[in-house]
Parts: sequence; C-alpha cells; structure tokens
Amino acid sequence: MRRPRLAIELFQPVRDVEALPPDDFAAVLARLDRKFAVMEQLGVRTALVCSSVHPRAVDDDDLAAAQLHEVAARAADRGLRLAYEALAWGRHVNTWDRSWRIVEAADHPALGVCLDSFHILSRGGDPAPIRDVPGEKVFFVQLADAPELAMDVLPWSRHHRLFPGQGSFDLETFTAAVAAAGYTGPWSLEVFNDVVRQADPWRAARDARRSLLALEEAVGAPAAGLPSRPPVHGPAFVELAVDPATADEVGTVLHALGLDATGRHRTKPVTLWEAGDARVVVSEEPVSTTSVAGLAVRTDDPEALASRAEALLAPRRPLPHAADEADLRAVAAPDGSLLLCCPRRPQPGRPDFWPGDFVPTDVPRRPGHVEGIDHVALTPPWDDVGETSLFHRAVLGLGPVGEWEVAAPFGLVRSRLLGGGPLRIVLSSSVVRRGGWSPGVPAPQSLALAVDDVLAVSRAAAAAGVRLVDVGPNHYDDLVARGWVDEDTAAELHAHRVLLDRDEHGEYRHVVTEVLGGRVFLEAVQRIGGYRGHGAADAPARMAAHRRARAADQSSGSTPA
Repeated sequence: MRRPRLAIELFQPVRDVEALPPDDFAAVLARLDRKFAVMEQLGVRTALVCSSVHPRAVDDDDLAAAQLHEVAARAADRGLRLAYEALAWGRHVNTWDRSWRIVEAADHPALGVCLDSFHILSRGGDPAPIRDVPGEKVFFVQLADAPELAMDVLPWSRHHRLFPGQGSFDLETFTAAVAAAGYTGPWSLEVFNDVVRQADPWRAARDARRSLLALEEAVGAPAAGLPSRPPVHGPAFVELAVDPATADEVGTVLHALGLDATGRHRTKPVTLWEAGDARVVVSEEPVSTTSVAGLAVRTDDPEALASRAEALLAPRRPLPHAADEADLRAVAAPDGSLLLCCPRRPQPGRPDFWPGDFVPTDVPRRPGHVEGIDHVALTPPWDDVGETSLFHRAVLGLGPVGEWEVAAPFGLVRSRLLGGGPLRIVLSSSVVRRGGWSPGVPAPQSLALAVDDVLAVSRAAAAAGVRLVDVGPNHYDDLVARGWVDEDTAAELHAHRVLLDRDEHGEYRHVVTEVLGGRVFLEAVQRIGGYRGHGAADAPARMAAHRRARAADQSSGSTPA
C-alpha cells in the first residue's frame, strides 16, 4: 500500500518567548513544556518562535539570546529545535539581521532562524546578505508575495499576502540569496488573504504549485518537468465569440475601424478580419453575450509552449477540426478564455496552418491606419486576478508594467497591465460589486487596435455611423488645464471623441466604441513616444459614458449594442 507523502514540517507559532522579566519567562518555560509534548505527539521536530510583541518585553539582545539558549536546550533534550523569526511588527526585534545576531549570540545547535520573505521585504530589508548566513542555521523558509501597499504591516500581512509571482515583491533575489546560503530544508508558502481562505483547496493548491515552479525557474534552478519557454513574438489573432444576431454589428464596427473581412472558415461560421498585422477571428456561436474568447500568440514552437502551459497546470483544450483543418494547440486560461499557440510564420502544409482554413473573400485589403493589436483587456473576477496574472507571467513571460485603481460608477476597479514586447494584457476587476446598476455591463472586455492616426480612424468610424463614446467636455477642459494641449487641439479631440492620457514616457490617444453584444467594446489606440499604460486615467469617464449610452438606449426602447 502506497503511503501518502505528507509530513508536518513546522509547529507554529510559539509567541512571546524572549527578552522577558523573570516571572514572565518562568511562565514561558511551563507553556513550552506543553507545546513540546504536542509536537512529540504530532511527530514534528521544528517549532517557529516569533519575535516577541509582549508589552513587558525589553529591548535587550543579550537577555533575548540567553533566554532563547535556555529554551533551545530544553527543546534539544526532547530531540526538537527552534526557528526564530523576526516579525515585521515585533516589539523590538523586527528585522531578519537582528534576529540572526541574537541566534548567533545564543549559540545553541538547536536554535536557528526562520526567514520569511514578507517580514523582510515589507520593511524594505535587503535579502542579499542572507547568503552569508550558514545554511545549517537557516531552519525554515516561508515565501509570500504581496502588492505594494501604503499600510501598517500587520493588516498588510493578514489580508494581502499572495503566492510568488502575483505581487510586487522581489522574490527572486530573496530566494536566490537563501539558496546561496546553502539552505536545504522545506520551502513553505505562508500566504494569508481573504481569497485563499475561502478558495476551493484544489484550485488554491494548483495556483500554489504553479507559483513555485515559476519561481524555481526564475532563480535559475531546473524546475522539474517544466519545459523552457520558447520565444513569444506577439499576438497572432484575437477571437471574439459573438451571437449570430450581433455578428453584423460587430463586423460593421471592425470594418469602420479599418479591418477587412478577408476570409470565411470552410466549415464553421467564423470570419477572419485583417488590417496591418492585426487579425481578429469572429466566431458566431449561441452565446449569451459577446466575449474575448481567445488570444492566439505567435511562437517559435507551439507544442513546446502548450506543453509548458500544461506543465504549469493549465488544461489542454482540444479544438474540434476536420482532418484537413488546422490542429491548433490550445489551453484554458484561468479566466475562462483560451490561449492558442500558433507558429511564428504560418506555412502551408503544416498541421497548424490556421489561415488555410479560411476561404478568401476576394475583398481587397484597404490601405489604412491599423498597425496591429495593442492589447486585450480581460475582466476575471477580483478573486481570480492573481491566478490569471501568474498564469500569463509564468506561461508567456509577461511582466507587470503597472497597476492602477480607478473609481468606476459601480465602485473601485483595480487594473493591472502585463506586457512583454508587442504583447499586452490588461486585467481589471471590481473589488466589491454588490447589487445591480442599470444598465449593467457584466465584466466588460475590450480589444484595442494599434493605429498610426487615431483622428483619421475616428473620422472614418463616424462616417460609417459607428457610435464612439463621448465623455463630455470636462475631460478636454482638464487637458487644457494641465497644459497638455491648447484650446484648439482640445476642441478637435472632443469633436472626434479622442481621449488623451500622458505619462513621463509619452502620450496615449484613443477612441472607444460603445459596448457591442452586451460586454465587449473596441478601441483604436495611438501611442506617441514610449507611453507605457493603457489609458487608466480616463477610465472612470469612459465607464460613466458607457453607462449613460446604455441608459439612453433603454429609455428610448432601442436594443443597446
């Protein structure tokens, strides 16, 4: 019979042990005798001792070392040992280097340090000198990532710890330093947040394992069974799933923005739209609402990329196809969309030559302003943003470009931009969204086309009767007040409904369609200079305008797009 490979590696926490007056320390010894007895029953050898937060603890490292030596001697008598950890909110000991100095001074073989990435990095500690700590004195290691937040470390720790790769901490430097010290014990994930506490344990375990595999690879260690990432060269196409009743309207908007319907699938109700390097596949399906159903990326080795995603615990999704049609590699992303892996340069005769599935329409491609796909914006539930972010970072190598919080008509929205070369994905979610607001846009998504002249695209769209979002005059008054544009330029931008944002690297101009099919809107985006964001600054005005437009449609009795 196969025995489960499960063990208890750490008994925790043992609190308020050191630097105490004699009476308090005597009570500690009595308490620890009971703790040690429980450890023996459980078969666990190491206990975590947190730095004291006791109100009567004194700021005396020599006393702390002496008392920890005595406690360690008692533990050693029972074949146990203690890992001393500096809490970020410890009363006197709150940095890892001070905890290590105390352990050195205590000088007992049953006493070592516990190194916790959150406690170290949340206080801005430098993990590099950890490599100078003898590996045998590092008794335990705890890993946690977190977003950068301006708040007290205690609630930050209790509610915002994440799996590695989901936050902003430099876990790679921390992990590399610990490994360089010669640590050979367990690597523990100590993650506290309100999502994980309530999550399906299988899904949380999958996310946890994915984070460790990605971290192991990031620090240069061979991650067991994880194929290396082949180069990813940007989007091959974006798939929109559209109800047949909405397909014509979506096609009208795509055409007005500069794309042409260049092919129709031989066996499926699917149309290929192209302009420049942008390709959009519109799939007519019996769906309840339009959605961004898939993102196809170009890579040197589609099978290797799909295998990597599978090794990172993303399930394969075999796509139905005829014997003479493309066999595309696809995996399910955590948000429900598909990630499709396509060859960098499609070649006729290859089994994954997907353009060969489309019968050309003989419609000549117009010269125009669309250059490619700028980004796709997805809206996973707030609970799933970390998981979805880690998936795209680990599989595609996308790094965090920036995070924003914006006030939407229905509450606070957090937005995260992931990027790598020409590939960008925006993840946005409502932190709390209770009740309904009418008219609702559940989890709105967008596809942004990169253009070289957004004003020209706006004129063409307006001439074709496409309704672009008008955020009202205040946005343009503010542009003038900031000194970004003059009055005449502001008036021109407003007339063409062009929104504008800037950062220290450049400028971002874009127009936004009204919502199509209940969920998706399209954008035409012009980046000037090295602008790095995605127009988050004007998102509140755009969201309010979308709401007004849909409310107007409802009140007039028309069916909103």
